[in-house]
Amino acid sequence: MQKKENTLLIKNGKILTMSGITYDSGSVLIEGNKIVKVAEYIDESSNKISEIIDARNCWVMPGIIEAHCHIGIQEERKGIEGNDCNEVAEPITPYIKALDAINPMDSAFHNALSSGITSVMVGPGSSNIVGGQWVFMKTHGRSIDQMVVREPAAMKIAFGENVKSNYSQYNRMPTTRMSIAALLREELFEAQQYIKDKKSAEESNNSYDKEFRKECWLEVFNKKIPLKAHAHRADDILTAIRIAKEFDLRLTIEHCTEGHLIAKEIKESGFPAIIGPTLASRNKIETQFSDFKTAGILHKEGVKVAITTDHPVTRIQYLPICAGFAAKEGLGIEEGLKAITINAAEICSVSHRVGSIEVGKDADIAIFDGNPMEVFTKTLYTIIDGEIVYSEKNINSNQCPSN
Repeated sequence: MQKKENTLLIKNGKILTMSGITYDSGSVLIEGNKIVKVAEYIDESSNKISEIIDARNCWVMPGIIEAHCHIGIQEERKGIEGNDCNEVAEPITPYIKALDAINPMDSAFHNALSSGITSVMVGPGSSNIVGGQWVFMKTHGRSIDQMVVREPAAMKIAFGENVKSNYSQYNRMPTTRMSIAALLREELFEAQQYIKDKKSAEESNNSYDKEFRKECWLEVFNKKIPLKAHAHRADDILTAIRIAKEFDLRLTIEHCTEGHLIAKEIKESGFPAIIGPTLASRNKIETQFSDFKTAGILHKEGVKVAITTDHPVTRIQYLPICAGFAAKEGLGIEEGLKAITINAAEICSVSHRVGSIEVGKDADIAIFDGNPMEVFTKTLYTIIDGEIVYSEKNINSNQCPSN
């Protein structure tokens, strides 16, 4: 006999759907792992409810999304034993997968859950020109395969100081921004030619030899996933845009530290930006103009923006606070919340499943006792796929605190 799915009702909460509708006092009905109804009122007696959360005086939001981090792949307090973030033996490694290195036992996943963060984009760091393939995943689970939402989700590329400093010490290319761009173009050119030859062979019904190190580019050139470009300095941002346009590829601009200096050019590119980590020291030349105003300036220019902690650079639980600082410095409250929910989901190409409270989407929901971008706000419940995975207090009380 098939087990009946649990039904969870959240009622009386301030529902910020992030889809253009806010209910001052509304309800959300969850069946199994999906949202099945969102309304001002849902009759409890007409549905067989397994559990009820009374969210009176609380903010009910889609689960928060971290659009760029290294959680589980660069573990906290583990040193080299827990650091699998960068493969520094060669500068171009598109064929490696973050999926194979993320440890769901990393304690930072608990920090994410206790902050209402329900999903993350995770991948290799920025020591290589091409770092490898990223994965978009949930923050609750023990098996990475069961936590995956999208894989591969992006292909990491990097420009600037990190790549230069890594390979300069070995006296090998790339040691300049010129060679970073040149080697990336060479890799993209060869991948493009491989894909053309493969397609031609298939259309002619001829045999061909698959190349493991080139097959990974198929989804990039088919525009199913973007290049995820680490770029702080304005000239590096423009180089990333230039190369993506040359090869007609999708691109997300990661960090975008000097983006406010070239906001119009970024807008004209049509590419979105993931801003941060801004709650961190300006410890490199290319981050000397880091400022929380960047996100607001880009948004006002018409660029879609998300906010990142780049965990562990800034610890992941401070993502809502980072969005709050950006809101204070010009992004505004509504866009600050979008930057860690629906905008992040759209930039990561997962908005069909997460990022807003809408019928048919995954039941990933966070409940707070106020605005999560304020430092005194507590996370009361974190729900992933319809399951309460974090509770600030005894979940059987089913009652949010009064003001």
